Order: sequence, then C-alpha cells, then structure tokens
Amino acid sequence: MNKQITLAMGNGGEENNELITKIFYKAFENEILSQSEDAAVIHGGELAFSTDSFTVSPLFFPGGDIGKLAICGTCNDLAMMGAKPKYLTCSVIIEEGFATRELEKIVRSMKHELENNGAIIVSGDTKVVPRGSVDKIFINTTGIGEIQKHGISSNSISQEDVILVSRDLGSHGATIFAAREGIELSTTLKSDCASLTHQVQALIEADVQITALRDATRGGVSAVLNEWAKQSNICIEVQEESIPVSAEVSGICEILGFEAVSLANEGTFVLAIKKEDEAKALEVLHSFENSSNALKIADVTHQYDGRVILLSSYGTKRFLDTPTGELLPRIC
Repeated sequence: MNKQITLAMGNGGEENNELITKIFYKAFENEILSQSEDAAVIHGGELAFSTDSFTVSPLFFPGGDIGKLAICGTCNDLAMMGAKPKYLTCSVIIEEGFATRELEKIVRSMKHELENNGAIIVSGDTKVVPRGSVDKIFINTTGIGEIQKHGISSNSISQEDVILVSRDLGSHGATIFAAREGIELSTTLKSDCASLTHQVQALIEADVQITALRDATRGGVSAVLNEWAKQSNICIEVQEESIPVSAEVSGICEILGFEAVSLANEGTFVLAIKKEDEAKALEVLHSFENSSNALKIADVTHQYDGRVILLSSYGTKRFLDTPTGELLPRIC
C-alpha cells in the first residue's frame, strides 16, 4: 500500500478498500465489522447503527446541499439494512468566517429530511476552527434505526437472486462535476440526492423477498456489484444495454472519461431479490417518482466467482472491475 494517503483512497474504489482493510479492519477487527454492510446490525438484531462524514464541494448543488446529503446518507445506510431511521447525532466542524446565513440554510435542509424520514437529532457537537483549517464546513451524522426486516445481507446472495437498480445512474457525480467546474448545461440535470426509507419500507410491506440492498454512493454501482461478488463468492453478469443512463450523464461521462456505473449516486440503490419477486419489486419501485425507471440489470451465476462481467448486445463480454484512481474527490 502507498506510504502516504492519496485522494484515490477516498474514492470508494480499490484504493479505498485497501486503506480500510489494511489499516482500520486490521486494528478494529470484530465479528460485526467484518460483515462489511452499510450499517452494523446490533442489539440482538433489533437495531442498525451507522455513521458517515460529509465534505462535498460545492456545498450547494442542483438537487441538494451538504445538509440534505448528511441526513439522506446516514438514513439511507440504515434503510439498506431494512431499518427505519429513528435517532441521529450531528457533529459539525465549521471554518471561522463561514456565513451564518448559509449555515441556517444547511440546517433547514437537514430538518426537512429528518421529518421526511421520521427521525430526530438527539445529540451533537460543534467545533469552530481557524480560517484555512477546514474547507467551510464538514458534517458527521450517526444514526440508529429499528430493523423492520431481518436477514438482509450482502454476504447471502445466490443464483436464486436477480439484481435490480432503482433508477438511472450517475446523476449525483455528474451534477457535482458540472457545478464544480462551472459547466453550464441547457438541461435540468440535478443530483439524485434523496431519502430511500419509504421505498424500502414499501418493499418490506409488500413482502418482497430481499436478499441484499446497497445504496450506490462513492464508486457507484460498479463498486457495489464488485463488493457483492467478493462477499458472496458469486459472479454477477450485467447486461450492458440494460444499464439506465440519462443523456445528460452520458455527456458528462464523455468529458470525464468515466463510466456511468462508476459515478457516485446519493438516491439510487441496488437490490438483490429472489427471482420470483422481480415483478412485485419493480411494481413497488415504479410507484415512486424517484424509482419510476427501476429495472433488472443482472443475473447471478458461478461462471467467474468473485467477479462482475459486463455482457454487450454484440455477444462480447469483459470484466467490470472496482473503480481505481481519484475519480471525483469531495463528492459526498
């Protein structure tokens, strides 16, 4: 591993996995942490517990801001374990000179998303540091949720499952890039930043047989599928033509030289569900505006265990690897 921390180590891809595994997992190894889920399952399986830090640049972007992101991010991690968010903490590091008006706007966004999730902030901490010590504002949120459906795990995916995605990919990463670089688009492209609690609860209430859920944040869908393939020792075969990507995101990807499957999302999740429940799951997802174009993108096989294969409409195939390199730093 590199002897110094690089930006690539925070991208949600291969370097990030190496940093976590060789330093943090090595030091903090325990049975709960080793499950490598979006949230830890604790208290006899009754509660889900997760934490996340947010450093996005710019702070305000089409479709959201760092405050909305901070609540959605942690609540979504809880939802991915079948939990309903209940209690959150909020810690904020603020740079000297930051405008209180902007801080109030950020907090209003947080309040709105808390209400949307039915959760409350119950504890927190505030630090103000000298000018130049931090870039405007960093936020950490930690959440506890009540598990509504037990047994959801990315370590249990099998050939009995199919892989769905809740909506088109990459809009958050593309939006952040455009905003950061000052690219003026003649479209309505905006981040997909949104809470996913209601969609997950609807799937649970419809008794959909859910094996695993994961929101595709840093590293995008590509990172999720590769993590799942390794954790469950399976092969995931993705139909390339089924991957939903908007024209706007495709255009940004041409500028970036990236693939949409590797771009960050903040309101898009991947589902592994039993084959017989595919139609039922899609019917539930299509009832929500944020997942109205949900669809199946992959099957589970054992052709190349631990790998993800991308199948083209021309009959060719290639490995879809975990993203590497810097991608877009400060994305969330």
